[in-house]
Amino acid sequence: MHKKIRNNVYWVGQIDTELRQFHGSDYSTHKGSSYNSYLVKEEKTILIDTVWKPYADIFVKNLAGEVDLNSIDAIVVNHGEVDHSGSLPRLMELIPDVPIYCTAKAVDSLTGQYHQKWNFHTVKTGDSLDIGNGKKLVFVEMTMLHWPDSMATYMTGDNILFSNDAFGQHYATSTLFNDLADQCVLEYEALKYFANILTPFNAFLKRKLAEIIALNLPIDIIATSHGVVWRDNPMQIVEKYAAWCDDYQENQVTIFYDTMWDGTRTLADNIAAGIVEADPTVTVKVYNLAKTDKNDVMTEVFKSKLIVAGSPTVVNDMLGSVAGFLHFLKELKMKGKKAATFGCYGWTGEAPKKMAEYLEKAGFSLVDEPLRNNWNPDGDACESAREFGRRLAKA
Repeated sequence: MHKKIRNNVYWVGQIDTELRQFHGSDYSTHKGSSYNSYLVKEEKTILIDTVWKPYADIFVKNLAGEVDLNSIDAIVVNHGEVDHSGSLPRLMELIPDVPIYCTAKAVDSLTGQYHQKWNFHTVKTGDSLDIGNGKKLVFVEMTMLHWPDSMATYMTGDNILFSNDAFGQHYATSTLFNDLADQCVLEYEALKYFANILTPFNAFLKRKLAEIIALNLPIDIIATSHGVVWRDNPMQIVEKYAAWCDDYQENQVTIFYDTMWDGTRTLADNIAAGIVEADPTVTVKVYNLAKTDKNDVMTEVFKSKLIVAGSPTVVNDMLGSVAGFLHFLKELKMKGKKAATFGCYGWTGEAPKKMAEYLEKAGFSLVDEPLRNNWNPDGDACESAREFGRRLAKA
């Protein structure tokens, strides 16, 4: 079932309301997702991207209901990752000679994944494809946003930027367009997507946003590969990206921890209370990593100016849940944020110091000595935790 985007441009993708995990199990998709594919019917018929492999048969069937497959003049692959290219092998069985326009790196990606020698036409920034009726597709390399093979495609005349993963969200909405979506869900899922996937590439993104702006192209619609199509003030998401990639932070402190027998949890609650006592204007959020989705916690970390990590000491180290989260945090390469650590212990108490060392290597500025508490916190220990929180607020 197609949906008209503008004039002779149609959405022919797949809504996936059941998806709950992505990138293996590395990214949570509480709101499902969509795999957005687009069909352009000018003098030439162009398909832009496909959908994930589980939907290959229904995708090809639906596409054949929209257009004679043999009339497709070219396929544009903006990015070779399987959620965008997974249906390509099934489609190419039926139209094996159709040219595929993509970057040189995408040729590596597609041949490495599918082991087929298709009719590749490699493109670079500024190359174009005449599609008739005075319109062209102009290609813009988007290297490392978020794979080396990524690109975007701009359609002149209709002023549509097919942006692939940039500006998207994992959000299954049948309404398709941004102005018809739940705005709270849309904003959160866009931020979550950026925080958990694109943050490591902030430097690339800054340069690419500047490059796109310098092209001075009129952009009336941003057609992403996941989530909504931005048709109402589409540059609003570009402006958000410009803010998010500039060492973004809000007036927020996020405390995350895991605990064995609730001692570290007690410290977390008292640290939070101390922060609020010292600065009632700051937003403080507290999460138990064992009971909260890691991508949701990371979204809050991304928003924060200060994070506070907690773990009891187990076998001279932190709990595995905390170690895994800190490893993920280091991968995201956030900058301009502060940190502190805390935890209970029975015998040796190395966890807070080891967390602090890890956070420092991850680029965080430590603002206080690690808070360590022997055994279960009593009244004095709770007051020490509150004082720790008050110092963090001032820092």
